[in-house]
Amino acid sequence: MTKTTVLGVLALLSLYTVYHAVSDVPRHISPHGCRMSWMSPSYLSQSEFNTSWTPLASRYSLWLYREVGWEPTQPMGVPALFIPGSAGSSHQVRSIASSAARQYFSSPFLVSEEFSGRGMKPLDVYAVDFNEDFSAFHGPTLDSQIAYTSTAITYILSRYPPNTQIILMGHSMGGVVGTALLPSPDISALITMSTPHTLPPVRFDARIEDIYARNRHILSEDETPIVSLCGGARDLLVSSESCALPEVEDAGPEVFRRTVFMSALEGAWTGVGHLEMVWCHQVRWRVARAVLELGGAARTVEARAGILDRWLRDGHVLPPRLDSRPVEPDVGQGTREILPEGMHLMLKNPRGRRTYMLPITPANENASNTQPTTFVLYVSRGAILGVAPHHALDLRASVQLCMPFSGGDSDVESPRCIPLEPTTLRLLPSPRSGQPFPIPDEGSDESDGVVLFEAEIPPGAEGWVGASVEAGEQAGGWIVGGFDTREILISNVGLMALVFGTEKIRLAPADSGALRTQVHVPHLPLNALLVYRLIPQLSESSSCTDPLYPPLLMHTSRSSEVHYYPLRHNKPVLLHSHAAAPYVPRLKLHPTQGLDLTIYSSGPSCDDVVELVLTLDWWGSLGRLGTRYPTTLLSFCVTIVSLVLFHAWRPSERPQGVSESLEAFVSDAMPRLMGIAAIAALLPLGPEWYLGLSGELGLLASAWAVLFVGLASGLVCVSWWVLRALMWPLQFIATAVISRYACHRVWPLSQGTGTESPVRKPEDPGLRRSTIVSVGLVLLFIFLFVPWQVAFLGCWIIQLLHCAVHLRDARASSMTNIPVEAIPLRLRAGDDDGKGDGDLCELMGNGEVESSAIHDSSRSPAAHAVACRAAVHAFHQNTHILLLLTWLLPLTAPVLAVWVRTLLTAGYTTPFNGDHNVVKVAPILWLVDYLGRGRTLDTRSWGKLSPRWGFVVVGVVSMSMGGRWVYLAYDAANAQVGLVLLWDVALWYLK
Repeated sequence: MTKTTVLGVLALLSLYTVYHAVSDVPRHISPHGCRMSWMSPSYLSQSEFNTSWTPLASRYSLWLYREVGWEPTQPMGVPALFIPGSAGSSHQVRSIASSAARQYFSSPFLVSEEFSGRGMKPLDVYAVDFNEDFSAFHGPTLDSQIAYTSTAITYILSRYPPNTQIILMGHSMGGVVGTALLPSPDISALITMSTPHTLPPVRFDARIEDIYARNRHILSEDETPIVSLCGGARDLLVSSESCALPEVEDAGPEVFRRTVFMSALEGAWTGVGHLEMVWCHQVRWRVARAVLELGGAARTVEARAGILDRWLRDGHVLPPRLDSRPVEPDVGQGTREILPEGMHLMLKNPRGRRTYMLPITPANENASNTQPTTFVLYVSRGAILGVAPHHALDLRASVQLCMPFSGGDSDVESPRCIPLEPTTLRLLPSPRSGQPFPIPDEGSDESDGVVLFEAEIPPGAEGWVGASVEAGEQAGGWIVGGFDTREILISNVGLMALVFGTEKIRLAPADSGALRTQVHVPHLPLNALLVYRLIPQLSESSSCTDPLYPPLLMHTSRSSEVHYYPLRHNKPVLLHSHAAAPYVPRLKLHPTQGLDLTIYSSGPSCDDVVELVLTLDWWGSLGRLGTRYPTTLLSFCVTIVSLVLFHAWRPSERPQGVSESLEAFVSDAMPRLMGIAAIAALLPLGPEWYLGLSGELGLLASAWAVLFVGLASGLVCVSWWVLRALMWPLQFIATAVISRYACHRVWPLSQGTGTESPVRKPEDPGLRRSTIVSVGLVLLFIFLFVPWQVAFLGCWIIQLLHCAVHLRDARASSMTNIPVEAIPLRLRAGDDDGKGDGDLCELMGNGEVESSAIHDSSRSPAAHAVACRAAVHAFHQNTHILLLLTWLLPLTAPVLAVWVRTLLTAGYTTPFNGDHNVVKVAPILWLVDYLGRGRTLDTRSWGKLSPRWGFVVVGVVSMSMGGRWVYLAYDAANAQVGLVLLWDVALWYLK
């Protein structure tokens, strides 16, 4: 078994393994916890928005959603527009629009008291329909959608009173369309869902990069409030690190940008898939409510930002300040209670109104603890400063810092109390005991949640912290509070230690009574490619009670990304992050480094966490790797093919076939390339270059680079097997087809041993009139009618047929017993001993040897040998070119799919702009026509110059830049083909 066979089989097995690892990511790393949404939809076509408004109306359409039986069919409220994404449908609006209607109307056509008393209007939710175009693949298609949506907004607002603004919602690439419409006085706010803001998900088109460059400027300058909702690891179509809005330097309060991960969205706390984003109930009702509230908000940016922050809240910023005036709690003898020093406040099913005074313990000046004292308060299913579950109980709490009056006694008879400003105020999930979190297909309820209040006690403060509680008669809920004086636990665990084993982090004793435990591991990098496995070890004690709030782990990887995990004994937790990732700009204003973990609990119980066992989860990391490097792997394959051609075109005694070239590459060049790739992975090249890791992951990145080189080499070997399998049946069909339509033009040799018919003059550079005419007509057809990608596909098919035709001749030649001798690429007449043989060598050098000459027994042995070698040489050169075109085909196929899709959905007369650049395909056309006429390329060196070094340039460009700008791999290969053709012409003139 050859090395290429082994490598190809290993590559296929590796791809199969990666596929299963990727498939397991949603289930293991980011479980699903969404309830299905239901509606009674209807869609009203806006037929008046026709070609008189925009020519694109013949291609796209506009619809108005109405909830059947709940709202009138005529628009009567505030306009909102939903923009679907790539291959998306206008019908995806139904979940959000239905929720908006059923929140506004408590029953059919009856306005809810919550809105009628405020004079708010319902929503008129429109949706554009793009015929499910693949806008992620094609910049001009995205531009067409932007132009159509802009005109659609003008049409919609023409039906409303002057100065009416519209609210935009964009899913996936629809968010890119919505961003491109800014700045606009007609747009009040933009909510994007699973939108790749910083990195195009498909990077085959340079024109998409231009749109993204404009959007980056818009996001940094425009004042329109924008919220980006990101699904997290469960979204396998759009990597959530690209969903995060880019940082804005020197942004004032007037610029509102918020990135909200669904794992942190209060009330959701679940990973959300790409398509689930529009129908997940925990998400859609909050989006609908935010849009409803925006419709009734003031026109100020601050008011709109406040609404978005309230209804799409993740808790990483404090809510708007409510009232900072001093509060005088009721501390009368019958309504107050002083707790002993060091005792936690713990209330189950509280009722009535009461203030609990917790004495502040004076700091020990000799203690080494520099951590400030923090007061922590949990309120289950209640409210603190307006933060509460959506369906909360009648339970409220407030926190004050109470100090004795100056000069007074130190008792609590008449303290002076001021509000204690929180440093953290957020809603935590409340996982149900004995059930998975989140609950599959159900998730969290609107009444679930525990409000977390944290506030630092000023240094030197004396007195009490007062927790004022007011509860109705409705039973339920609990309150736990106390002080935390422990320092953050720092662990020096590094990445390499987890690569080769496990590490244990020992926590404080279980009897410490801590309400929270903070752990920081500064040397562990946060990267989207890494998944850490954490196994909690809980105390085993039978003399304790079940806790009110079992241990909950909060993993914070960036300010906007938080993940929650209930900790259960020996049950693994998979920690992941989107703080850094390949090809995504690094955080500069708020960089994050290391693993930040916080464990919240209600105090000592049977479930105290005593130890954390940490290791690297290889299966999860492999799945994350597979979703972020498909284009990188493709560019590596182009690099491998380029180096194979570089090796095949070296000066040699005899030309090598593709199989021999691959075998030689795997044996010789691949190990050296692996070494170069491993060293390059250690360099701080920046997030846009090479693997996009900037040398952050050290030896692990080097190992991945070696893996990519081996995998790409194996896939190239497999692709050659596929091509050979295709050529075998085609050889019988292609011979007849090509001969009938004269696609393969050869000049017959004379049947004698005398002087042969001249094929072309030595000074002829190969630019015949027929070549110029045929290529010119094809280029004109491309310029006027079809995209150049269609011509490239045609070139690949012709080259495949050409190779199939010569497959039989090459086999016949290779089976002939001929001594192996050095074969010059272009022999001139007179170089051989015999005149006839010299002319035949000339024909062999040109590659213009008819197949009948190979089987002509009347030939002299020397002439027959030259003819056979010429056929083999031509076949090998053509198959090498076919291999290159095969790996360039995936770089052009996406746009070809867009074109076919557009023709099928919008009609055959629909204009398709932007892909008529003949320069993109002219060298390929010339090459295929040149080879199709039976010629071979002259690859000889001229002095120290050789065209084969251009393939090294192609390989370097593909490997270093192809991951981020994969279209550059095609451009480099196209330029190299043009260089080779010009070199061939130049050598004719230099003879």
